[in-house]
Amino acid sequence: MLRGRWFNLHYCPNSLGHARIGLVVAKKLAKRAVQRNLVKRIGRDLFRHAQADLPAHDLVLRLSAKLDNVTRRMMREDMNSLLGRLPKK
Repeated sequence: MLRGRWFNLHYCPNSLGHARIGLVVAKKLAKRAVQRNLVKRIGRDLFRHAQADLPAHDLVLRLSAKLDNVTRRMMREDMNSLLGRLPKK
């Protein structure tokens, strides 16, 4: 598991030859559905752009802290740094 400022990334190798992602955004940490959907949308978009460079792992991106006064850019940077820290093999 990799820890970021607002997110955790759980990973496990798979035998499919490509990466897959799941997103977990708890209502306890993001009260409004608009905010939960935004986090998931940003996560899916980042994954889609990085998928070709990622190792064959099953990934779960999980929100781990409240998003008070967090910008979209800050969320993207945190998610991107987690994806960049994945072990390559």
